[in-house]
Formats: sequence, C-alpha cells, structure tokens
Amino acid sequence: MKVLLLGATGRLGRCVLRDLVDSGHTIHVLARYKERLPFEHPNVKVYIGNVSDEGHLREALQGCEAVLNVLNISRNSDFPWAKLRTPVTLLSTTMKALIKVMNSCQVKRVVVTTAWGVGDSWREVPRWFRWLIEHSNIRYAYQDHQRQEKLLQSSGLDWTIVRPTGLTNSPKIRKLVISRHGKPRPYLVISRSHVSRMIVNTLEAREYVGEMVTISEK
Repeated sequence: MKVLLLGATGRLGRCVLRDLVDSGHTIHVLARYKERLPFEHPNVKVYIGNVSDEGHLREALQGCEAVLNVLNISRNSDFPWAKLRTPVTLLSTTMKALIKVMNSCQVKRVVVTTAWGVGDSWREVPRWFRWLIEHSNIRYAYQDHQRQEKLLQSSGLDWTIVRPTGLTNSPKIRKLVISRHGKPRPYLVISRSHVSRMIVNTLEAREYVGEMVTISEK
C-alpha cells in the first residue's frame, strides 16, 4: 500500500514510519525538515512543505491509497506548562486542508490519532488528569484534537479515530485494550510502539471505519 504519513518526525511518527517500512509499504512523508526523519529508505519519499498547505498536501498525496495522521500540538519539553512550538490550531487547520484534498483526489481512507479525554471520552479521564489538562498548556492540544475530530466526522471520508491514553517509551510488550465509550475501562498508559503497531494494523485490516476507539495497555 502507498501511504501518506503526517507527523513522521515526532516520537510516535518515527515509530509509525519504521512499522510501515517493516510491513513493506511505500510511504510518502510531508515534513518541514528532512533531516529530522529517523532514517532514509528506498520506500520512503520525502516531500518538503507545510502540512496545512493544500498544494503541498496534494503533491504528497499523489498515488497514495490512504493517510495516517499522527500530528500533535508540541511543546518545548514534556513539562505541562512548557511553551508551545506549534500553532494552537495546527491540527484543525491541517485537517480542513486534508479533507478537501483527499476528497478531490478520491482518497477516502484516513486513520488519525487524537487522545484519550477528547470529546465524549472526557468523563472517563481521572479528575487529577482533567485538572492538569485544564490548567496547563496541554489543553491546547485537547482543544484542537476535538476540533479535528468534529471535522472528520462530517468529512465523508472513511475515517478511524484512535485515542491513546498516556504515551510512554516502554519497550515492554503488554496486552492491548481497545475501549469504546469507556468499556472496558481504559488503563492509564500505552507505549508509542504499541500505538504504532495498532494503527498500522488498523489501516491494513481496514478496521474500525467510522469509529472512535480508545487504546491502552494492561
């Protein structure tokens, strides 16, 4: 499969890029800086540009059958009050452009990662974490994830929204828990490598079309 990957230079995106390559896919990457990619590979074609620019998206999408979008609002560090280094509407601005370009190019399949606590999953999150989101710069990502989820739901695309719980870099292999509407109750964390494998498998198997699922590790 030929896939457009957005967010390939992030910590989750690097895992996804590796898993796509290992699975034998051809990947188009749209990024501002090629040097931030973790490796080069004959099956990876890099397009330099802005992920929210329709022209750049259209060029990178040519020949692709699907899109994996793992973009996020990033901060200068993991400290919750750290200064943002991306615009507060990066996700929704990109999603508006992406939906328009995908529909015009007749590419329908898209898998997007947001976060546990976005939309109707807010009530599932522990109170202490809700407080942290509301009182720190983490809130900007959650607000924009919610905007992009709403855009996707009315897009006419064959979308899947994956909401990971707290992301870790743990190498341990644990049981994947997939929750819908809070059942079964999600666990607090999941490794980036596990998220990556799940969304690549979801794309390949064409699972959870039109669904929002929360994923965690037991």
